[in-house]
Amino acid sequence: MADVLAQLAEQIEARTAPLAVIGLGYVGLPVACKFAQTGFRVMGLDLDAALVEAVNDGVCPIEGIEPGLAELVTEAVGSGRLRATTDPTGLAQARVALIAVPTPVDDQTHEPRHGALRGALESLAERMQPGTLVIVESTLAPGTMEGLVLPLLERVSDLEAGKDFWLGHCPERVMPGRLLHNIASCDRVVGGMTPAVAEVMISLYRHIVQAELDPTDLLTAELVKTGENAYRDVNIAFANEMALICEAAGADVYRVRDLLNKSPGRIMLMPGAGVGGECIPKDPWLLVGGAGSDGLARLVPAARAVNDGMPGHVLDLLAGALAEAGAELGGARVAVLGYAYLENSDDTRNSPSSRLVELLDLAGAAAVVHDPYVNPYAQAGGWGEAVRGCDAAVVMVAHDAYREIPLAALKELLSTPVLVDGRHVFSGKEADRAGLIYRCVGIGRPGSGTCASR
Repeated sequence: MADVLAQLAEQIEARTAPLAVIGLGYVGLPVACKFAQTGFRVMGLDLDAALVEAVNDGVCPIEGIEPGLAELVTEAVGSGRLRATTDPTGLAQARVALIAVPTPVDDQTHEPRHGALRGALESLAERMQPGTLVIVESTLAPGTMEGLVLPLLERVSDLEAGKDFWLGHCPERVMPGRLLHNIASCDRVVGGMTPAVAEVMISLYRHIVQAELDPTDLLTAELVKTGENAYRDVNIAFANEMALICEAAGADVYRVRDLLNKSPGRIMLMPGAGVGGECIPKDPWLLVGGAGSDGLARLVPAARAVNDGMPGHVLDLLAGALAEAGAELGGARVAVLGYAYLENSDDTRNSPSSRLVELLDLAGAAAVVHDPYVNPYAQAGGWGEAVRGCDAAVVMVAHDAYREIPLAALKELLSTPVLVDGRHVFSGKEADRAGLIYRCVGIGRPGSGTCASR
């Protein structure tokens, strides 16, 4: 098999190895387009027929501000090097198969849900030919490559790993708004079942990545990806907890943050209304639920609790502001500005806004949601139509369009002059001048503690 692996390496170098990308979402689509751009012939497989049709029409199905992606989709399809399909038959021709499907966790137990991963692996294994390199880009709990991926592929395909096919794990490092940029410029950890496989993987990714490609084993690659996202989650939780402390003390967390970050080695992140996206809310659970780590984690679950609690805190701020205006939360009509989890994106996965809408409903309030990038919330009339006649506006996402809102006009549209700012888009002074009752995550009210800062 060493000779066959060497032949595959030669085909990769010459860009003649047929590629398959399973899953054409925020990871798979830009990856497929980048490989097609460099000269590979790529089959993109996805279960979503509408998405497949859009891609084959040269139309990017991902909304929001995503520099260069729409043009690259058009180019890749127009060149004939990228074809999307819902039919897995063509997987039999692939010499390299990349898997980029969701790997969520259960909302209650936080255990990995492997339905999409199993489906992708089974579709591939039923058709996989000897000499295929299988690379999983999806984020996995430590031990999943050896404990699930490898045995499933062997069982369904009746082929032997290391003899008939090879296995690798190269977890993605993309984020909405920077998909193509991150693919090209972020260092990647390249986990191979053997060092030789990792080197072949590096030769593949070198076609689309200009940053460092670090070879390692499967388990280390799993730990690196889940660990880096858990690290970020913990750091966001610290910022959010500082915001809660500053509010209670009557201080301004953003001023505290500016000064704190002047201390060498301290980099406090921005607090906000919650943490969303595909990775940050789930990958810490994948890390602590990995092989051999049961019962060991203390910090990661605590950080998850802090971050998951922020939409509820926004609700508390809203209730307090309404009470100051002589109104009640129950029965209120509330404009929720932003439904994506990230500014200038259409990505709603694990959106804090979705949780706030649930909490508003439980409190007997009615949510009117607006988001310029998310259907069906990109209604005609924009944010102004959504806000008109509402008892309060809550900014949950710092879209550029919201940063441009004139607060005087906002006040005129509201039936009750209440603005809750979950992302520090505005300042208290601006809101005061406009005559708004203003609450912001991390900014205390006069008299709420030993000091007061607006």
